[in-house]
Amino acid sequence: MEIGTIGAGAFAQAFAKQALKAGHKVKLSNHHGPDSLREVVDQLCPGAAAATKEEAAACEMVLLAVPWDNVPETLVSLPKWNNQILIDGTNPFHGRGGKFTLADVGNLSTSQFITALAPGSRVVKALNTIIVPNLEADPVVGKARRVLFISGDDDGAKKEVETLLTGFGYSVIDLGNLRDGGLIQQAGGPLAGRNLFEEGERHK
Repeated sequence: MEIGTIGAGAFAQAFAKQALKAGHKVKLSNHHGPDSLREVVDQLCPGAAAATKEEAAACEMVLLAVPWDNVPETLVSLPKWNNQILIDGTNPFHGRGGKFTLADVGNLSTSQFITALAPGSRVVKALNTIIVPNLEADPVVGKARRVLFISGDDDGAKKEVETLLTGFGYSVIDLGNLRDGGLIQQAGGPLAGRNLFEEGERHK
């Protein structure tokens, strides 16, 4: 599969490493343009490419990995979505450089907010609960697999994201729809930042 990333920071690069290791191709993009990503792409495995945001967004599956304050302008600047799966890996924090405040999006989950900004996409909330060092690390530790959570209103899209992440080596738990599941796993929810494992089978 060819996967695009909107954003190419540490989080997107860690995701790209896992995707490339699993045999996928990745198009990374940022607001500076492809030329700014040549060194990043060269450091990743074969299968990574620098792209424009429009090229990355045209992939069948796309990871949204930009700071929360950049989400609205990033999404409204893209062409109309055509049923692509948009993985919302964001967390609703204002600010940078260690000075963060939790954003208020009213009575919506942040993924519902993103769905409104990206009509025509199929949004799945995923990957936001894992910090970058853990995303860079092996999903399997001993006989245990790291746990990731997904939420979404489109069952088919959720299944595809689950298949992708399971292929990386993770144990995936479906939390339900974008509102209920999204509120549980986004920043401020009880699962945000948790480093959980599913224990493997014990052998007698």
